[in-house]
Amino acid sequence: MNIDKAKKRIAKQVKKGFKGYPQITLTYFGDSSDCATEVVVQFAQSESEDVQEQRFASETDARENEVLQSALLKIIERADANSVMAIEGVQIKKTA
Repeated sequence: MNIDKAKKRIAKQVKKGFKGYPQITLTYFGDSSDCATEVVVQFAQSESEDVQEQRFASETDARENEVLQSALLKIIERADANSVMAIEGVQIKKTA
């Protein structure tokens, strides 16, 4: 899938806001605010259940990685998520 098309479809889901559960939250991480090298996908079936988490790493900016963005879209579609939330910007990875 085209990177622009995948990003637009994800943005459309995010724009809807909270519409109940199941919910997916996307958070991008990187060493600087310019480049996200990791994305964390959190899935919550309901408010009372534990959150499941999956991480994806990228050598380049994950926000511009066509394969990764297409995979995120597939995860959202297959989870039949009512809500998709995205944390703004790139969170700086903490080093030990």
